Amino acid sequence: MMSTHERKVERIARQLRERTGTGPVSLKKKAVSHEVPKPGDGRRLDEKIDVSDLDEILLVDPGNRTCVAEPGVTFVDLVKATLEYGLVPFTVPELKTITVGGAVAGCSIESMSYKYGGFHDSCLEYEIVTARGDVLVCTPDNEHSLLFQMAHGTFGTLGILTRLRFKLLPAKPFVKVDYEKYGNLDEYGAAIRRHYETGDVDFMDGIIHSPTEYVLSVANFVDEAPYRHSYEWLRVYYKSTARRKEDYMTTTDYFFRYDKGVTDVIPKAFWARLLFGKFINSSRTLRIANQVSRLNLPSLIPVTVDTFIPFSRIGEFMAWYEAEVNHYPLWCVPYKGRCYEWINRDLFDMNGDELFLDIAIYGMSRRDGKNYYRMLEEELMEIGGIKTLISNNYYTEEEFWGTWNKENYDKAKLVADPDNVFRNLYTKTCRTTRGLGG
Repeated sequence: MMSTHERKVERIARQLRERTGTGPVSLKKKAVSHEVPKPGDGRRLDEKIDVSDLDEILLVDPGNRTCVAEPGVTFVDLVKATLEYGLVPFTVPELKTITVGGAVAGCSIESMSYKYGGFHDSCLEYEIVTARGDVLVCTPDNEHSLLFQMAHGTFGTLGILTRLRFKLLPAKPFVKVDYEKYGNLDEYGAAIRRHYETGDVDFMDGIIHSPTEYVLSVANFVDEAPYRHSYEWLRVYYKSTARRKEDYMTTTDYFFRYDKGVTDVIPKAFWARLLFGKFINSSRTLRIANQVSRLNLPSLIPVTVDTFIPFSRIGEFMAWYEAEVNHYPLWCVPYKGRCYEWINRDLFDMNGDELFLDIAIYGMSRRDGKNYYRMLEEELMEIGGIKTLISNNYYTEEEFWGTWNKENYDKAKLVADPDNVFRNLYTKTCRTTRGLGG
């Protein structure tokens, strides 16, 4: 007898096998999309495959410290379930309604990433339904190992992820945060490098408030807390990093301390947070922004983008950034990476860094008629950095495949989507989302 999960997967596979349309396909999901809203996004007109019921935790195995879950499980639900066993995922993204499938497709990271990389680096197995309705189990060392590796960061263009198995690590009930303050980038970078090399803290991220005010938030799991703060209502987390020397939170409150906004907290005014702050969160804000984007008013959507900077080039990048963009505050997340299969080897070899800094812009108003996304792309190509594809993308096709690995992508595409049902990665992220043809 089929399990509930198997019945869901068979329904999805059958719809793909039996479809008669020839146009591209997108997914209908339960959780709100955590991509930057895009006016004119052509995916709105696609035929939809309904995956909204793939939202169950199938197994938490405390003995092996692993979890099996469907891709629509949100991290807030996942953390609640695993903490019952004193465990948490290796990487918990900052917003409650990011899903485990979305974390793989978009390569989510957070403050444990300086040790463990992205959420995808903790994954052990994927179940993927191909565009022709085949169900494949992919691991790092089976016959579908390339598809396993290429599922990261390819935004659902290599099939439908229907099940994940991933590692968990021991946790404690509370987190203590210490806020280290620095006056210049050199001191800040030296502190990041020191913690990275010694691995002496459980968590590390920071806020760059200005070119002369750098805060590094280093934190550890603890058993007890003399007090505890929550950033669910009146308090604004990124502002507190400039004022406080230390902080205590429950583990759950620590993981989602940015859920009201990273540096783009809504509502901004204290009186508005007093009246409405308990009811507005990242999910509701994104739903409203997606509705606004349908009105085709791009000027109302602030610039939001993550940039991954090789640590050896951070000084060069920040000098350019201050001269050309000069928007603060910035979120800074150290990230231990490698030359993933989806990265063009030539780009990685420009610097050979293992440590990257995710310098993230949130809530920057568009000004001066400048295309800041394009400006960032050009600078990042110069220094061997990477810009996440969740935002607006303006790469030419040649530039795009100078960053992403076309040879590996094409090999995986041939296995999972030879008829291009889910679109090519370049087409989907650089053209379709801007309302352009393939």
